[in-house]
Amino acid sequence: MTDRPGFSTRAIHAGSTPDPTTGAVIPPIVASSTFAQDGVGGLRNGYEYSRSANPTRTALEECLTALEGGSRGFAFASGLAAEDTLIRSIAKPGAHLVLPHDAYGGSFRLFSRAYAPWGLLTDPVDLTDLAAVEAAIRPGETVAVWVETPTNPLMSVADISAIAEIAHALGALVIVDNTFASPYLQQPLALGADVVMHSTTKYCGGHSDVVGGALVTADETLAEKVQFHQNALGAVAGPFDAWLVLRGLKTLAVRMERHSDNAEKVAAYLTEHPGVSEVYYPGLESHAQHDVAKRQMRRFGGMVSFRVRAGEQAAVDACGRTTVFTLAESLGGVESLIEHPGRMTHASVAGTALEVPSDLIRLSVGLEDAEDLIADLDQALC
Repeated sequence: MTDRPGFSTRAIHAGSTPDPTTGAVIPPIVASSTFAQDGVGGLRNGYEYSRSANPTRTALEECLTALEGGSRGFAFASGLAAEDTLIRSIAKPGAHLVLPHDAYGGSFRLFSRAYAPWGLLTDPVDLTDLAAVEAAIRPGETVAVWVETPTNPLMSVADISAIAEIAHALGALVIVDNTFASPYLQQPLALGADVVMHSTTKYCGGHSDVVGGALVTADETLAEKVQFHQNALGAVAGPFDAWLVLRGLKTLAVRMERHSDNAEKVAAYLTEHPGVSEVYYPGLESHAQHDVAKRQMRRFGGMVSFRVRAGEQAAVDACGRTTVFTLAESLGGVESLIEHPGRMTHASVAGTALEVPSDLIRLSVGLEDAEDLIADLDQALC
C-alpha cells in the first residue's frame, strides 16, 4: 500500500474497516439513539448520543475527509443544513458574504430570506471576474467568498486557486460547493479552499434514494467550531442515510467516468442541433472557462444546460416530451433527469439578479446508453 492510496481505494476502504465483532466488511447501520456508558462519563469510543456522534455517520465522515483531503468531515441531514451550520459557525449579524451571481436557488433563498433578516449582508458577484471578486470583499467584514463551481445551472467555472489567493490576502475564507464536480473530479482544498460543501443527495449518494449534506474542513480550529454548531443545531445525517451515502461513495469514481462520457456526447450533439442556441458544458472548447476547468477538474462531469432557440414555451414542451430523461428536480443519480430551471429549481430567484434564462433546460446526464439519451432529446426537440 502506498502512503496515499488512490481515490477508488480510499472511497472503498476509508471509514470501512471490518466489524470487530462479526467481521462484516460493510459498516453496519447503528440505529441506536443512545449508548451504554462504562460508569458515569465512561464513553465507549466517544459515543453517548446519536445527535453528537454515531458510528455509521463517523464511517461516512471519515470517508468524505479522506476523499477531499481535509482535516475533518461532517455529515448532515441535507446540503442546506450543512450550509446553515457552516454560516452560523463563521458569521454573526453584520457579517458580509460574497456569493456567485448565478448561485443555486436554494442557497440564494437561504441567504436572502433566512439570513438577511438575521443581519447577514451579501453581494452576488461574477466569480469568473477576479477583479470584481477582489472589489466585493470588504476587509474586516467579509467572512467568506462562497464559490459554486461549476455553477447551477449555467455551468460557470470559478478559478478556485486565484480566488483563494485574493480572499486570503483580504482576510476572508473560501467555501466551495463541490456538489456538481464531486470529490472525484475536483479537489478544492488542494487548490486553497478552506471548506468544501456537498449536497450528498447528488453524486456522492448517486442513486436518488437519500437526502444529505456534508462539510469537509482544511483547518482543525474551524472544524471544532463546526462540530459545536452541528451538535447544537442538530441537523445531522441519520444512520440509514449515512449508510446509503457511504455505499454510493464506493462507486463514485466509476460512475463519474460514465457520467462524463455520456455528458460529453450529449453536449456535442446539442451544439449541432438547429433548435439549440447555446450549450453550457465546461468540457466544450467554446465554454468561456474551459481552460480553467481543464486545469482544476479531472473531467467535466454529468451536468449540461442549454437554451432552446424557439423560446420558453418550446423549452417547457421539450421537457414534457422526453421518455428516457425523467422530468424531475435534483441531479447526480444513475438515471437521467431533465428540468426547466426557471419554473422549477430556480423559481425562487425569479425577478432577482440571479434569474436564469426562461428558455433554459438543465440535464443531469445519467448512466444509460448515450445513444438512447441522444435519440430521446432528438425527438423531444423536434
